[in-house]
Amino acid sequence: MKVLVVDDDVVSRMMLMHLIDSSGSFEIVEAEDGVDAWQQLNAGLRPAICFCDLRMPRLSGMELLQRIRADAELADLPFVLVSSAGDRATVQQATQAGASGYVVKPFEAEHVRTHLARLLGGAGRDLPAEDPAVTQVRLGIDAARLQAYLAGFEQQLAVAPADIVGQLERGDEQGALARLQRIGAGCATLGLHGALAAVREIESRVLAPAAVRAVLEDVLRAVQRQAAAI
Repeated sequence: MKVLVVDDDVVSRMMLMHLIDSSGSFEIVEAEDGVDAWQQLNAGLRPAICFCDLRMPRLSGMELLQRIRADAELADLPFVLVSSAGDRATVQQATQAGASGYVVKPFEAEHVRTHLARLLGGAGRDLPAEDPAVTQVRLGIDAARLQAYLAGFEQQLAVAPADIVGQLERGDEQGALARLQRIGAGCATLGLHGALAAVREIESRVLAPAAVRAVLEDVLRAVQRQAAAI
């Protein structure tokens, strides 16, 4: 499976390629800037996903994204913008331009892996988590208490998608974001670091109901798997 990595900064490009390579079996194709990437795509390159730096000379990541979305043969290509700018205005601009995702530098491995899993058919993906025995020691509790904590968290997650989507439909994005942050805190406490990364990633984007539901379903499955592992 081919992954196109576009970045004019060689060090950043190599770091991202290393993270992708460590996430599975991928054929990584690199481009030194947007012009190089566009030429390769026009020559017939058809990657499964593209990770592209936002700010580059000659042709920026945003401009490359616009060209791809306007091309009938390339329009459906999953396209993740990469940037050191993580403010909501920039993220919203990227989303409105048609970006499939957004990764903030410096890179975090789980964010990159989350995009690869979600955009390449990763529904129901197995989000990594801390060993339950390690969680018990860290929290100073026994297995029964950890089971109880996970059961309570599972009950919260069962109703959270409908509640948060309802907030979004009423225009209460701040309330929805606060709810997601509380869920992220619960993931952190219970050692669900893969689920935490997924929640943090969705927090950085414009909150879309379908995306929120998908992430929370993955988090719920992570909780259920963790409870079964005790």
